Amino acid sequence: MTLNRRQVLAGAGLALASGLVKTSPASADLGEFDVVVVGSGAAGMTAALAAAKRGLSCVVVEKAPTFGGSAARSGAGIWIPNNEIILAAGIPDTPEKARQYMAAVVGDIPVMRQQAYLTYGPQMISFVMRNSPLRFRHMDGYSDYYPEYPGGIAKGRSIEPEMLDGRVLGAELANLNAPYLATPAGMVIYGADYKWLALALVNAKGAATAAAALARGTAAALAGQKPLTMGQALAGGLRAGLMQSNVPVWLNTGLEDLHVENGAVRGVLTSRGLVRARRGVIMGSGGFEHNAAMRAQYQRQPIGTQWTVGAKENTGDGHRAGQRAGAAFDLMDDSWWGPVIPTPGSPYFCLAERTLPGGLMINAAGQRFVNEAAPYSDVVHTMYDKNPADPCIPAWLVVDQNYRNRYLFADVAPTLPLPDAWYQAGAVVKNWSLDGLAGAIGVPGTALKATVTRFNNQAFTGRDPDFKRGDSAYDHYYTDPAVFPNSCLAPLWAPPYY
Repeated sequence: MTLNRRQVLAGAGLALASGLVKTSPASADLGEFDVVVVGSGAAGMTAALAAAKRGLSCVVVEKAPTFGGSAARSGAGIWIPNNEIILAAGIPDTPEKARQYMAAVVGDIPVMRQQAYLTYGPQMISFVMRNSPLRFRHMDGYSDYYPEYPGGIAKGRSIEPEMLDGRVLGAELANLNAPYLATPAGMVIYGADYKWLALALVNAKGAATAAAALARGTAAALAGQKPLTMGQALAGGLRAGLMQSNVPVWLNTGLEDLHVENGAVRGVLTSRGLVRARRGVIMGSGGFEHNAAMRAQYQRQPIGTQWTVGAKENTGDGHRAGQRAGAAFDLMDDSWWGPVIPTPGSPYFCLAERTLPGGLMINAAGQRFVNEAAPYSDVVHTMYDKNPADPCIPAWLVVDQNYRNRYLFADVAPTLPLPDAWYQAGAVVKNWSLDGLAGAIGVPGTALKATVTRFNNQAFTGRDPDFKRGDSAYDHYYTDPAVFPNSCLAPLWAPPYY
């Protein structure tokens, strides 16, 4: 997980201040609890589990007809230094290394907040494992985003959930929010597997990883299991923990406002009625990525709700309720960014595809403008920073047939044609010459050819003096180890071009 001064609180975006709102009007009384949690994502369910384990009565109210929110859709990679999983795996982490790294990456954030994260993060992971069926595994080799910084670790500190048998949820499994990308039928795939699955046709470890995923799927089927991994396991495991602690999750119960009595928040007004809180209300209601007006107000242009892969119910309800209560807002301009391809139906989050050797990204002038292998949030920050003077929203990822013959692209196997619908939507263009490709996407042909020529020369030498692709250990995670001298860089030479 990349952290910088504008991202540490971007997920929440508010802190309740001492402002007042009018007491909500009379409505159906749905009961009183010690704690009311708004939102059933990973944050909300973990908070509810913590309250319950401290002997407090608790309820989670959820706007959607499903639980899990964006967490259920995610890869569920978790970056927590010094947690018991990575220490057991032999990762040489220490509190001092973690402190140095955090200070280097998010130096503008108050030290107290940094230290709170470093102190309580590992305790939170241990708490969740003690009080739910969730277990975690180290994502071996998934480097810290800036391993060259003081305290950085190239083998990585990230963890992800172990496989969870969905049967532990009983009938509640049907209410789990769907993943962003469905796992291929018959396979059990972990987030760390995708690095190798993209290489399954050209790499022995990639083929072995695919075989192992199929074997896990076969074993689960024979055992009658309903295997969940990544965000599905994270959300499912937390929900199972709440079930064990008798914490209800009320679906189809959207937040409408905070309920205030005598100057204090005493509950929430929902679409179904009033839920009163003796001790407090915890906001875990997600972001505002599907609220066009809020994105236009707080974020840089161009922006659109159609570009996000977050849960569709994330429309800033918690932010607006907090604002009415006098909340202080901060860090509203930033997000957890990633480059996406506007494929029909839902955009595709472009991760390994822009990092694999044999591809480059260009702006409207037909020129490279970024280290394509950099952390995804950094790539989009660069797109926005450069866009006003040198338009790169949208940018184009350019690859050749050699690339397509070797690597998985989204869920399309090597050598297989990309879907016709992608071409019809304008998300993909193909041509047998760079000149023809340039004309089809509206960039200068001379510039594109010069860019590819320079890039190819750099690929042969293994050095990218323009954008330093491959200088960081992180750059080499989603790459092809068979490519030398730089696994991030390979020339584009085989038409057609995409």
